[in-house]
Formats: sequence, structure tokens, C-alpha cells
Amino acid sequence: MRLATRANGKPDGELVAVSDDATRCLAAGSRFPSLLSALEDWENAWTRLDALAERLRQGDGEALDPASLRAPMPRTWQWLDGSAFQTHADLMQVAFDTEPLNPERPLMYQGMSDRFIGPREDVVLPDEKGGIDFEGEFGVIVDAVPMGTSPAEAMKHIRLIVQINDWSLRAFAVPEMRTGFGFILAKPACSVAPFAVTPDELGEAWQDGRVCLDLHIAWNGKPFGHANGREMSVGFHDLVAHAATSRDLVAGTMIGSGTVANRNYAEVGSSCISERRAIEIIAGGKPETGFMRFGDSIRMEARTSDGTAPFGAIEQSVRAPGH
Repeated sequence: MRLATRANGKPDGELVAVSDDATRCLAAGSRFPSLLSALEDWENAWTRLDALAERLRQGDGEALDPASLRAPMPRTWQWLDGSAFQTHADLMQVAFDTEPLNPERPLMYQGMSDRFIGPREDVVLPDEKGGIDFEGEFGVIVDAVPMGTSPAEAMKHIRLIVQINDWSLRAFAVPEMRTGFGFILAKPACSVAPFAVTPDELGEAWQDGRVCLDLHIAWNGKPFGHANGREMSVGFHDLVAHAATSRDLVAGTMIGSGTVANRNYAEVGSSCISERRAIEIIAGGKPETGFMRFGDSIRMEARTSDGTAPFGAIEQSVRAPGH
């Protein structure tokens, strides 16, 4: 099942089910006006949405306007981002000359959840001097998860999977990390690709709580990387269980994988600029690649082996306030 949210003038938009070819849609209706409302009553929402998906498979539905699509869940109660790719952690240590981390538990911080940027919206950031960086990753959305849920049980609570650009302002990142508290200035709102999909929609690409797809990234139209999500050191079910160690997770909580990175980065490239800079430091002693400038564009699209893009694409530009 593929779900999206189209703009309707309301903060949470209108929930729609989307056809497999992403050309048609059907509105979920007044009982489930938004994705967040559906997640809060998932068992009943599933019945309704599955029936809509079947109608779409039979050829029903209205034309889907890609320009109308917002983030699948424009806002939610809680956004938690992990760092589950060891290669990314190792390269970031080089990029920022920080001490290696050997955590006993998965790394995770709580970020901004009152808004998620739509897949085609411009991204407004305060200053180029902030070190504007993109970070391609995957995420999951859960229903209500009780405190103390095990990883095995947590897998059952993963209802939807999404593709994310977790924007970062690198100039603020290291000072904030050194405080021992979480990110605030370094982490503006994330962008999310247009479609949230159920795990079964990915077929064999969903394995052991991991999205085993190449995440193709182009910066200003030039290929930047196509790392695969299979190399998470822990799966999404482990991240969900970790987050629920000492709290109930409210339905609609979204949890990210952290930046997708592979050990063979020389062949597949990277999912953020800081990693490329770290690779340049390793090779030549200093970084050569600068961060993003206003007017730059970014495109992210996870693809299956046959070229299908289950989440659709993020296609955005960054700009200054007032422009």
C-alpha cells in the first residue's frame, strides 16, 4: 500500500491512497482525514485504506497531481533520528576530528517534528555559513508502542516506511555535540519523499528491519551517491525498541536510520557532503568539497533493481529567507 498527503489548506493535509504507478489516488475520507489520524486507529484505518488500494488496482481513482503532494505526514508528535550506519559514524569522526563513539546502545536524538518539508518545497535556511548539508536516509512510522517492547515485538509496530532528507547545518553540529545535549541549531526541519509505503510494498527489499534499496542522490544534477540501506548495524526494530526503553511511543512516532552509508563508499559514493569531505581528508589531508549554496538543488530517489521508486523523489532547492 502506498499513501500520500495532498494539500487542502489544513495543517495535516488530506490522506490519499495512491496507485502502484503513482498516477491515481482516492481520498481516505472524513473518518481518516490525515495520516496521523489513521495511525492512531490503524486497525480500522487499514481496512479502509486496503479497500481503496484494491479499487485503485481495478483502475478506479482520480488523477494524482504531484505538485499537490506534501510530506506524507506533515507533522507528528515525535521525530527520533538514529545513527545506525557505522561507516557514516567512522567518516564523521574524521570529518569533524572528534573522539570515536562506542555506545552500548544505539545512537539517537529527538528532533523537530512540528513540520516536515514536502518533496518539492524550497528549503529556507538562515545563512550559507551554517554549512548546509543534505543527509539521505530511510525512516519508519509506528503505531502505539508500549514501553519495554522487545525488538521482535517492535517489528509488528512498524506500519509505514519513508525516505528522508535530514538537513544539517554542520557549523553548529560539533559545538552542540560537545555540550552533551541534543541538536537544536544544527537540525532544521527534515524533508520527506511523497509516498509512505507499507513494509510488504517493498517485498524482498525489506529484510530484517532494513530497507535494502540504493538511495540515488544527485546534487545540482550531478550523481553524488547511491549507497544501499542494507548495512544498518541495527535494524529499525532495534531502534524502535531502544526508543521505547523508558517511554511509550505515541502512534505516529517517526524514527530515522541516520545517513545511509556503505563500506565500499569509493564505489557507491555518499549520502551527505560531510562524508565526502572526510574521504577527501583521508585521501589528501584536507577537504576539497564545499557545502551547499543558496540556489543549489538536491534530488533523492530510492530505486528497486527494475528502476521503480517506491517512495517517489525528493527534488528541492535551498534558498535564503525572503527569496
